[in-house]
Amino acid sequence: MLTGRDSRLRWAVAAALACLSGSLLLFWPGFAPYDSVAQYRQVLSGEYTDWHPPAMARLWSLLHPLGGGAGPMFALQMALYWLGLGLIAAALAAGGRARAAGYVLLVGAWPPFLGWQAAVLKDAQMTGAVLAAVGLVAWWRLRGSRVPAWAWTLAAVLLGHATLVRANAVFATVPLAVMLAPRLGGWSRMAAGLAATALVLAVSGPINHDLLDAEPTAVARSEAIYDLAGIAVRAPDAADLPLDSAQRHALVAGHCVTPFFWDPLGTPDRCDAVVAPLRDSPVPTLYLELVSAALHHPLAYLAHRVAHLNSTDRWLVPRGWTSAAPPAVDQPNDLGLNPPGAAARAFQRAGAWLVETPPAWPIAWIAAGLAALVVALRRQRTPQRDLALALLASALVLEGSFAALSIASDLRYHLWPMLAAALSLVLLGRPRAGERRVVIAGGAVVLLVTGMGFAARLVLPPAPTSYEGMVRGG
Repeated sequence: MLTGRDSRLRWAVAAALACLSGSLLLFWPGFAPYDSVAQYRQVLSGEYTDWHPPAMARLWSLLHPLGGGAGPMFALQMALYWLGLGLIAAALAAGGRARAAGYVLLVGAWPPFLGWQAAVLKDAQMTGAVLAAVGLVAWWRLRGSRVPAWAWTLAAVLLGHATLVRANAVFATVPLAVMLAPRLGGWSRMAAGLAATALVLAVSGPINHDLLDAEPTAVARSEAIYDLAGIAVRAPDAADLPLDSAQRHALVAGHCVTPFFWDPLGTPDRCDAVVAPLRDSPVPTLYLELVSAALHHPLAYLAHRVAHLNSTDRWLVPRGWTSAAPPAVDQPNDLGLNPPGAAARAFQRAGAWLVETPPAWPIAWIAAGLAALVVALRRQRTPQRDLALALLASALVLEGSFAALSIASDLRYHLWPMLAAALSLVLLGRPRAGERRVVIAGGAVVLLVTGMGFAARLVLPPAPTSYEGMVRGG
């Protein structure tokens, strides 16, 4: 005879499997945007570069014998996604929180999240891998059990893969790992996090170029070029920048720097030649020049970074700020990559409508996450509180990294931190006695932030709605 606990657990498992099956059927064989097509071309040619994560392209090449096109990679990342969510939901259901388990699955099924997970992209790969790692730990932790060694090992492999498939993923995976690690105190976690971050940044280049045999490109210079150009257009008369007067004024005249992304700096017919001297500089030299420029022109640097941070967090921006909607078509290609059917496109259209609402604005989740962090820090330690705290650390440190290390405003870059913040709220559950003031204050901040976002969308002039428009005049 089934107990209530057994029936809730079986319900959660069945619901997660239904979500996985439905996602595979709806979106098969997955969407292939521009980055997907570029990586699949590398899979077919056997020639890899580091512009896109070589770990992902190499994994795709291993899965390619199972079937051509995006299908194998799509199935893997969707399976990891629902595995992680399913394990969290099942653990919550087994502990008597069936409603919270349902909320976990609803978070995963929300169109802006699930729609982006249906695209074979590094961001979805990272999200799936991190979620699966979290789910493995949560399955034991939330039930009050010790995590076995094999589960820790598998979680470490998943986090390692997630770290390699996004250049800035280290700012999400390392905080998560050190917060999940047992028997580490506060200062020990901080020291371990800093050491692990430095180690990952030091070894990622050799792994990509030597172990994975990827050809180096200018990708390592893109952040420095973007920031130096951003300083130059805000201080065009500064003579101590690594660009001469003519180049600085050409950047201004050509509208080469936009808060939205760095791409105009790579357009051959307008801005590419202007920053060519920067591309030819050694990477260490280029970043030393950036540090010097930022120190000598701090207001110009901060204005540039704040403008970009506002853009990528989608706060005070026009309505319809582009590159938010999950893809509904494939990038045109002759490689045999074919898009899903009409039902998937309809789902993505729903996602395109919902990305205009606050639950799809990164800034709203940052505000909610900070409020949740205050609540979590005030609570006594429990498995659910500790897991929520780990998710919040991962989400907020990654979002914080965008203040200094980001060159584009695509919503998909925020997929993991938004999802992690949402899951942390589910884990924390209803406010407890003594938390009323904190919750009211946090709610007021979220309302203020979203209200200002709504106001900006009402009064700001519309932005270009296409990639080409953003490159030309964004």
